[in-house]
Amino acid sequence: MNITVYCGSQFGADPIYQEKAKELGQWIGTNGHTLIYGGGKIGLMGAVADAVLAHGGTVIGVIPEFLKTPDKVHDRLTKLYTVKTMEERKRRMIDLGEAFIALPGGPGTLEEISEIMSLRRLKKCTAPCLIYNVSGYYDPLESMCQRMGRQEFIVSDYEEIVLFPRCLDEIRYYLEEEEG
Repeated sequence: MNITVYCGSQFGADPIYQEKAKELGQWIGTNGHTLIYGGGKIGLMGAVADAVLAHGGTVIGVIPEFLKTPDKVHDRLTKLYTVKTMEERKRRMIDLGEAFIALPGGPGTLEEISEIMSLRRLKKCTAPCLIYNVSGYYDPLESMCQRMGRQEFIVSDYEEIVLFPRCLDEIRYYLEEEEG
């Protein structure tokens, strides 16, 4: 399975974010899945990619030209696509992905996973959309999704659009159920 992972280019304040990024990467690599991600070597992006590679996995990066600098781009990827714009990057990552996971991150991570949520809501994407709620990082977003449902801005149950697993076991369960 091609798993697109969105995450921060920083490590964040809590060391658990890096720990969980590595754990997810190890699981992806060990289980023969392919990581699709933004192509960076720093922050959580680098941590997840390094873990996949260290465990024999395939890693495909997608990076826009303006970010392709030696201090940012990962140099040990299985494949690297260079695109012109962030919009092209997002499109390529969506086209390659068969499941989508967001680790903690900033506005870019939120934008990318929100697009998947919208595509699922519009039934233009059927791939799983998981927001890995490490240490409660995404609790406010999960509450907002619940509120959108209560206020009838999401017609269906928000869990039909996005799930908020709190551990790798839940991620495995959701993805294995999808493959199943």
